[in-house]
Amino acid sequence: MLRLRTETLVDLRDKLRDRGSPPTLARPGAGGLDPEAAFLIGEYGPLVELMFLVMSADGEVAQAERDVLRGALRELDPRVRSTHFGAMLSAAEQARERHGASTRLLDVGRDLRDDPVRAEVAFVLAAAIAFADDRITTDENSLLNDLADALGIDEAKSEELMRALV
Repeated sequence: MLRLRTETLVDLRDKLRDRGSPPTLARPGAGGLDPEAAFLIGEYGPLVELMFLVMSADGEVAQAERDVLRGALRELDPRVRSTHFGAMLSAAEQARERHGASTRLLDVGRDLRDDPVRAEVAFVLAAAIAFADDRITTDENSLLNDLADALGIDEAKSEELMRALV
C-alpha cells in the first residue's frame, strides 16, 4: 500500500492549480486541428487519460482536479491550451465509457511503462490530482496502487519519487 506525504502533495497541488487557472484561449485557426494541436493531443493524451481515470475514481470530476491537470500540462508544454485540454478529457471519457476504467488503466499504463520518465511523471501527477480536493478517497488510493502496478512502479520507487518532491 502506497503512503503519500500530505505536505508534499499540498505543495505540488497548489503550484499546479495556480498554473492551471484560469483557462487559456486557443489561437485562431482555419477550423479543425492544426498540426501543432494534433501533436499536443497525441503527445499528452495518454497522460490526460490516466489522470482522468484518477479524477473520476471517486465518482466526480472536481474543478480543482481539472485546474491541477491543466496546470501540469502547462508546466510540461506551454503550448497546451484549454481547447486541447478539453479535447483530451473528452477522448478520455469516451474511452472509459467504451472500454471500462480498468481496461484503460492497464492499456495506457502499459504504454507509458516503456518510458520510465513518463511513467514516473504520470504517477506523481496522479497523486497530486488525487489530492486536488484535499483528500484521497479509498477508491482513489486503490486506483493509485493499480496505476503504480500498471506503470511498473513498486512501493520503494513510489516513496523515492515522493521524497524527491520535497
